Amino acid sequence: MPTHIKLVQSVERAAAILETIARQGGAAHLRQIAALTGIGKTTAHNILQTLDHLGYVRRRSGDTRYYLGGRILNLARIAGNDSATRTRLRPVLETIARNTGQTVWLAVPGGDEAAYLDIVDATSPAGQADRAPFREKLEGSAVGLVFLAFVPGMAKRLAAAPGEAPTPAMVEQIHTVRARGYALDLERYHAGIHGVAIPWWEDGEVLASICVTGPAGELPRAKLADIAWMMMQQQLVRVQQ
Repeated sequence: MPTHIKLVQSVERAAAILETIARQGGAAHLRQIAALTGIGKTTAHNILQTLDHLGYVRRRSGDTRYYLGGRILNLARIAGNDSATRTRLRPVLETIARNTGQTVWLAVPGGDEAAYLDIVDATSPAGQADRAPFREKLEGSAVGLVFLAFVPGMAKRLAAAPGEAPTPAMVEQIHTVRARGYALDLERYHAGIHGVAIPWWEDGEVLASICVTGPAGELPRAKLADIAWMMMQQQLVRVQQ
C-alpha cells in the first residue's frame, strides 16, 4: 500500500467488521467480531449500530448475532448476479402472465433504486424486449413500496437523504405494505394503470419483487388482492421444488 495514503480509521474498522462477519458464514456475535478484528467491544458495537441503521448489517428476532444486511448483499448482486436471477425467475413470470393475462415485471433493489430486469407482457409479447432493463426511483410505484417496506435500511436511507424524507402518507403506505405483505398501485404511478407487487424471498432476504400491471378497469382492487395471493402461492411452490 502506498505510504502517502492516510486511512480513515472508522472506515477501515467498518470494512474489517463486514469482512469478519462474511468469513464467519454471514453471521457473528459481537464478542467474536471484537476478538477477531481487535476492535474494542464498545467501539465495535457503535460501528455495528451505524451499519445496522444503514442496512449493511441486521439483527434477527431472538438472535444476538449480527448478519450481513440487505444493502451489502445488494452490492454483491449488482456485481453480477442479475443474469442468474432473471434466468431462474423467468418461468415464474411466464406462469403469472399466463394466469393473469397481464404484464409481469421482475425488479431487484439496486442501491436506492428499483432495477427492472425482465418483463413478460401477455398482451404484447413482441414489444416486451424494449421495456427492460431500466431503473426508477423507489417513491411512487408498488415495487418501490415493497423494497421500502421489506429491504432493511432502504426506508432509513431515504429518510436520511437531504430533501427526500418520506411524507407521512408514504410512511403509512410502507406500514400498510408490511402488514398485508404486498403493495398496490391504483393509478398512482400511471393514469389508468393498476398494479400489485410482492416481495420475492430467498434465504430470509428479499431478493426481488414481482409486479403485475394492467388497465385499471381490468384490475380492480379485489382482483389485485387475488393476484397477490396467487403470486405468493407461486413462491411457496417454488421454494418446495
